[in-house]
Amino acid sequence: MNNQSKILLVDDDPGMIDTLEAILKDKYAVIKSSDGETALKLMDKEDINVAILDIRLPGIDGIEVLKHIKDRHEDIEAIMISAVKDIKIAVSAMKMGAYDYITKDFDYDEVIGLVDKVIEKQNMSRELVYLHSEMEKHLGEDYYAGKSIKMREIYDLVSKVAKLPATVLIGGESGTGKELLARLIHIQGDNPSGPFVTVDLTSIPDNLIESALFGHEKGAFTGADKLRYGKFELANGGTLFLDEIGELKFDLQSKLLRSIQEREIERVGGSKAIHVNVRLIAATNRNLQEAIEKGNFREDLYYRLNVIPIKVPPLKDRKEDIPGFLEYFLKKFNKKFKKEISFITDSAIDILNQYNWPGNIRELANLMERLVAITDSKKISIEDIPIEYHVAGMSRKDFSKKEDILLEKACQTFEKSFIMKTLEKANWSRVKAAKILGIPLSTLKYRMQKLEIYKLLEEEGKSEEEVTQ
Repeated sequence: MNNQSKILLVDDDPGMIDTLEAILKDKYAVIKSSDGETALKLMDKEDINVAILDIRLPGIDGIEVLKHIKDRHEDIEAIMISAVKDIKIAVSAMKMGAYDYITKDFDYDEVIGLVDKVIEKQNMSRELVYLHSEMEKHLGEDYYAGKSIKMREIYDLVSKVAKLPATVLIGGESGTGKELLARLIHIQGDNPSGPFVTVDLTSIPDNLIESALFGHEKGAFTGADKLRYGKFELANGGTLFLDEIGELKFDLQSKLLRSIQEREIERVGGSKAIHVNVRLIAATNRNLQEAIEKGNFREDLYYRLNVIPIKVPPLKDRKEDIPGFLEYFLKKFNKKFKKEISFITDSAIDILNQYNWPGNIRELANLMERLVAITDSKKISIEDIPIEYHVAGMSRKDFSKKEDILLEKACQTFEKSFIMKTLEKANWSRVKAAKILGIPLSTLKYRMQKLEIYKLLEEEGKSEEEVTQ
C-alpha cells in the first residue's frame, strides 16, 4: 500500500465516492473526503498524487480547492468531476491548471485510463528530475540535454535499457548530444563509478586505431618500446563509448566483432586472450545500412551493435528545446566570461527559433559563447544576432522568390540593427540619432515605423514616449 500512488476523492455524494473507490482501489491507495476543508487538510498531511474533485462542494468548492492546489501543491494533479451543465466551468478549471475533467456519467475505462495517464506523466517527470540531478552530479555543469517530449521519450528508453547487458547504437547528426546520452546510460547502469572511456574514431590515424583499441605488447612494431593498454582494457568494469563507429576500417571490424562476442581482446603483437568486462555503446552520424550495401560496413557487426537502437533527433525537429538551451548556455558562458547578461529578448529568440541549426547543439553553443563574449549590454537583442541567422530563418517559399527579396531582408536587418545601436548611442534621442545618421528626423521616424523598431523598443521596456525628440 505504501508504494501505491495516492488518489484523493473529494465529493459530497457518498454514492459517487463509493463508485470511484471501487474503480481505483485495486490499483491505487484511495483517500476520501466529503468537503473542501477536509480535502485541504489531507493534502497538507498526505503525499497525494491525484485529486479527483467535484466542482460543486459544500463550503469551499472544487474551484477554490484547485486554486489551493496550484498555489501550494504543484505536484498534485487535479481531475474535476462535472455535471453536464457545469462543462463550461470544467473547461475554465482546465485553463486554471486542472489536468482534465470527467462528467458524472463516466465509465470504468474512462476513469482508470485517465488516472493511469496522470500517474505515468508524474512518474516520467520524477524520473526526469532524478535523471538531471544524476547528470549534474556526475557530469558537472555540462549536462543539459533538453526537456522536449521527444527527449523525454529517449530518457525513458535510456532508463529502461541502462541496466541491461546489451550493446547500444546511438544514431543522430553531429552535435546532437550522442556522447551525453552514452554517459547517461553509463551513470544509470550497474556500475556508474566504473570507468567511462571515449574513443573518437575520426581522430585516430588508421594505422594506430588497432593499438588504441586493443593495446600492444612491447616490441609489437617499430616504436612500441613498452606495453600499452588499449581502450578495452582501460574501460574494464565500465563503459566503452565508440564514437563515429561508421569510420572504423573494414579490416578491423571483424576483430571488434569477435571482441564483443567473446568478451575477449588480444593485444597487437600478443597471442594471449584477455577477458574484458565492458559495456559497449557506439554512435554514428552515418546511415550504416547504406554503408553495408556499399560494402563498407559488416552486416554482422551492425546487428551486434544495434541490439538497442536510439535515434537522437536534430535540433530543428525539437525546437521547443531551444529556449532551454539558450538559458543554459547564457548561464554557462556568463560564468566563463564573468558577465551578467540577464536575458535574451523575445525577438532574438524568435529569430533563433526560425533557424534550422545544421550544426545542432554544438552550433548553438558556439553562437551563444560568441554572443556572451562580445555583448556589452545586460541583454542579448535581435541586433546582436549575426545576419546569417536572420537570412537563414527565411522560409523555403521566401527563397523561391526573386533574389532581390533576399537582399532586401538582409538590408532591412542591417538597417534595423544600425538604427537601434545609434539610438542607444544617442541616449534614445531621435534628433541626435538623426544627426549621427545624417538623415532628416522625419526620415528616421518613417524608417523606425516601417522597420517596426518601436515594437522592438517596447519589447525592451521602452515606450515610444521615452524615445525623445
